[in-house]
This record gives sequence, structure tokens and C-alpha cells, in this order.
Amino acid sequence: MFESYMLNKGEDLFSVAKDLNNLYYIDEVREGMEIIVPKESQDYFNYYVVEKGDSLYKIARKYNINPELLAALNGLNMDDYIYPNEQILIPKSNYSYYITAEGDTLDEVLKVFNTTKDKFLDENKTIYLMKDQLLVKKK
Repeated sequence: MFESYMLNKGEDLFSVAKDLNNLYYIDEVREGMEIIVPKESQDYFNYYVVEKGDSLYKIARKYNINPELLAALNGLNMDDYIYPNEQILIPKSNYSYYITAEGDTLDEVLKVFNTTKDKFLDENKTIYLMKDQLLVKKK
């Protein structure tokens, strides 16, 4: 879902990086800093622009999704403040999502999704099984 991008000399990627990296001050972004940006294809998510008065719980209820999943997908904790005009990812309903825990094995994840290794690898090109990796399966 995400890939690393190295800021080059003279680039100003604050507007790209601020939402995904929880940056709110321009002086937090600097040359040589590694930031997280979404890959071009976002088949698994829709975007939502936070409105005044929104909370993770309110947005999760609106889209009928688990608020903890919503927070995790956006690199947030449940008690983090979300800002108006901030863009967050909303999981599409035709996919199942799993965020890996420390010590997960491929066999355990395949059981969670009730799928075969080949089908799973088609939908998840890179599997590290490190803590907090997002894995998906089309329903």
C-alpha cells in the first residue's frame, strides 16, 4: 500500500506528506527525510476529506467499518485528533483487511483469509509479515 520516497534537494512535498505522516508544521519536512506516500494504485481504498466535527468513530460509523481498522489504515491512534480538510483512507467494502501482528506466519494469515497461497500472493505482491503490515483479500 505504501512505499518510501526520498525527498530530493529543492522539493517541497509537505502537502503530499503531511496527512500520511501526521505533519502539521512545514519545518518538520526537510531534505533527506524519508516519508511515506501512497502508491499510485489505490484499488483498496476511497478517500475522505475530514470535516469540522468529525472523529474516527463518527467516520467509521458513517461507512460501517471498525474504527480501530480506520485508525490503523491511516497510521493513527484512536485518540489522535483529525483535522478538517485532512484526507484519510476509507477501506472499500469489497475487500477484507488484516494488519499483521508480531510473530504472524503466512499459514496463519492464509487461515484468517481462508484462501490459498497463490490467490493471496496475487493480491499482496509484497509480504514481509512484519508487525503492522496491511494485507488484503478481495471478498
